[in-house]
Amino acid sequence: MAINGNTLASLKRGQKGIIKFVDAVDPQVQRLMVLGLVEGAEVEHRSSAIGGDPMEFRLFGCGISLRQEHARHFHILPVAAGD
Repeated sequence: MAINGNTLASLKRGQKGIIKFVDAVDPQVQRLMVLGLVEGAEVEHRSSAIGGDPMEFRLFGCGISLRQEHARHFHILPVAAGD
């Protein structure tokens, strides 16, 4: 199921998104869901390492780093600036 082409991996620095669907086939993605990366959670892309991998996100006031390959499993609805 693909909602659109937007995933956590497609967020630019400073952008926010709300997770709408998680492709949880990968056991590592399931482990990330336990940390709060679930449908309805608002996530902000804070920064990325040189080369873009891993990516750092802000979630519930905490930082979490994800590899792009895992971030692509989290489909999002981008949040407009000021929302």
